[in-house]
Amino acid sequence: MFGAIDIGGTKTLLSTFDESGKLTENIRFETPKNYIEFIKEVESQSVNIDISKLKVMSVAIPGLLNKIKGIGIAFGNLPWENIPIKKDVEKIFKCPVLIENDAKLAGLSEAIELKKKYHKVLYITVSTGIGGGLIIDNKIDPDFDTMEVGHMLFEHDGKLQEWEKFASGRAIVAKFGKPAKDITDKKDWYIIAHNIAVGLIDLIATLTPDVIIIGGGVGSHFEKFEDRLNEDLKIYESNLLTIPPILKAQNAEQAVIYGGYYLGKYNYEQSNYK
Repeated sequence: MFGAIDIGGTKTLLSTFDESGKLTENIRFETPKNYIEFIKEVESQSVNIDISKLKVMSVAIPGLLNKIKGIGIAFGNLPWENIPIKKDVEKIFKCPVLIENDAKLAGLSEAIELKKKYHKVLYITVSTGIGGGLIIDNKIDPDFDTMEVGHMLFEHDGKLQEWEKFASGRAIVAKFGKPAKDITDKKDWYIIAHNIAVGLIDLIATLTPDVIIIGGGVGSHFEKFEDRLNEDLKIYESNLLTIPPILKAQNAEQAVIYGGYYLGKYNYEQSNYK
C-alpha cells in the first residue's frame, strides 16, 4: 500500500492506494494554521488506515523544500517555515517518506495519464497562485526541480510584476471582485486568457515542451478561455517558435495525490526502500 498527503492552504487530503493505483482511502480535513496542530491532526487521522501495510508515504508541499534535509522551507499560504516535515511524518507512519512540491506531483500524475504520448510535458497550475513542473519521460526533471514559474517577472500595468500577481486565481478575484467560477462575461475571460498567455509564451520559448497541461482552480474552467488563449499564443508562433497543444488537466482535484502514489511506487520499485 502507498500513501500520499496533499497539504493545502485550507484543506489537507490523506490518501492510500493499493499496488495497482486504486484509491482505497481518501480522508479530508481542514488544514490547521499552526504546524504542531497540523501534525497532531495527521496523527489523529492516521488511525483510519492500516499503517503496517504502508510501503512509502509521499507528502506534497505547496512551496519550497529541501529534499536532502527533508525540510519544508516555505508553504505558500501557510505560515510555516523550515519545518522538518519528513522526519515528523515518518514518526507517525513508520515508513519511508518522500517530500515533493505539489505542482510537480500534479504534473507527474497528468503526464503519466497521457500514456507516453508526449516526451516533454509542462504542467501549469493556475490556482490561488501559479506553479508548475516539467516532466520528461514520466519523471520530474531534476534540472528544473526548484523552478517557481509564478514568480517570473513581466511588465504589467506599467511596472514589473510577478506573473501570479496578475494572472492567478487571487489576482482574478482582486481584479473582477469574484472568483473564476463566477465569471461569465467573455470580455473578462479574454483578459484572463491574455494574462495567462503572457507567462506561457516565455515558458514555451525557454523549455520547448511537447504539450502544456493547465490545471488548478482556474484551469478547471479551461473551456471558457481555451480559444482565446490559443489565439493569443498563435500570434507569437514562427519558424523558430512552435506553440504546442494546450490541454486541460484530466484530474484537477486529485492530480496531486495520484502524483504522490506514482512517486512512491517508482521509488519503491527502484529498490530504494525494499
